[in-house]
Amino acid sequence: MFAYDLRLAALSLKRHPGLSALMMLAVALGIAVCTITFTVYHAMATNPIAWKGDQLYAVTVDSWDPEEPANDKQPEMPPEQLTYRDAIALKASDIPARSLVMFKSERVVDPQQSAHKAFRTIIRVTHGDFFPMFETPFLYGSGWDRDADAGPEPVIVLSKESNEKAFGGENSVGRTVRLGDNEFRVVGVLDDWEPAPKFYDLNNGNFQKGEDAFIPFLWGETLELPAVGNTNCWKSQTIESFRDFLNSECVWVQMWAELPDRETRERYQGFIDNYVRGQKTAGRLARPLNNRLFDVDAWLDFNKVVKKDNRVLIGIALLFLAVCLVNVVGLLLSKFLNGAAMTGLRRALGASRKDVIRQHMTEVLLVGLAGGVLGLLLAAAGLAGIRVIYGDNYDRYDQLTQIDPVVVLLTLGLSLLAGFVAGMYPAWRIGHTSPAVYLKTQ
Repeated sequence: MFAYDLRLAALSLKRHPGLSALMMLAVALGIAVCTITFTVYHAMATNPIAWKGDQLYAVTVDSWDPEEPANDKQPEMPPEQLTYRDAIALKASDIPARSLVMFKSERVVDPQQSAHKAFRTIIRVTHGDFFPMFETPFLYGSGWDRDADAGPEPVIVLSKESNEKAFGGENSVGRTVRLGDNEFRVVGVLDDWEPAPKFYDLNNGNFQKGEDAFIPFLWGETLELPAVGNTNCWKSQTIESFRDFLNSECVWVQMWAELPDRETRERYQGFIDNYVRGQKTAGRLARPLNNRLFDVDAWLDFNKVVKKDNRVLIGIALLFLAVCLVNVVGLLLSKFLNGAAMTGLRRALGASRKDVIRQHMTEVLLVGLAGGVLGLLLAAAGLAGIRVIYGDNYDRYDQLTQIDPVVVLLTLGLSLLAGFVAGMYPAWRIGHTSPAVYLKTQ
């Protein structure tokens, strides 16, 4: 029966190609706008490490000015980053399964080969736990162990891109590169890894490009590496040396801990609170106790990765689709009533109201599906245009504008729903119209 209804629907659409194309285009425009908006929203709202998001926690300590909040828009929240001295003290705990402190710096990488030139790149100065905590994929080798952190040993992990620049993409494990006056041995090369949003460090952009090299954290102090991320200070202090900067009340490093269960989280929270109480006794950290552990979802929410404007745009897109559907309802009603004589003949030959409504609903669902496919094509073209216009201004903007399978399924489902909603009244109207009225005119 469905095949029969589908054949009748196709024939009906062919009899009025202009009107059919107009209805499909109306659905397609609404679907395209929704798809573009959904795609960007979905990319922003996705937790890139969701399978482990409830085990990874950003560590914060409220070390800010006792008279002013760190964030005027969220005055109840602590600063997003830590002071160096607080981070080092908290890293000493053995409660977390893994933990790390990190910051972003910049250096010239010299592969010391005539065939490959030196290049300036962004470096993440971190602990070896970074790689197993965030489950980074490796093309060659691996990360470094905790002994290398303690040294610190002159080891380095390169990104796939920086390995291409330095060694032409070859397996470079065991080879050396120079950072300034120091040689570092390559222990690993990452495979493609660009989490979006960049959940582990949201300070300089939620979708900023990842780092191209990683070295042990203590090299930051040894080489006096500058931080190229956000550095925020609230207290006037005399800083005459790098050591003074490390001991200052400026917040500029990030810390993460892997806490696999509730008991571990509570123990670590207690450890942090006790540390802060001790610092209060020593005359520091005068603000009320407000130390927080944010899992990945809470961290994304705290940093407003998905802004209210994005949610408003979803509503506007749905309203635009509703306007398109109102127009489709009018076109369907006109089309069905114009063909009422044929419908009346079918009723006179024995077709029930249910048969008539089902056949017309098949037609509108076909219109909706065709409009959905066309809408996906229009959305793909629109997203490609966005990449061309904004690609040079926003790092990894192309990742925000790629239609993934979830959005495709959502779009096709929405198009079928749109066709169903738009066709309910016209199909009901023609199904409940008395066939005698039209048969008398024939």
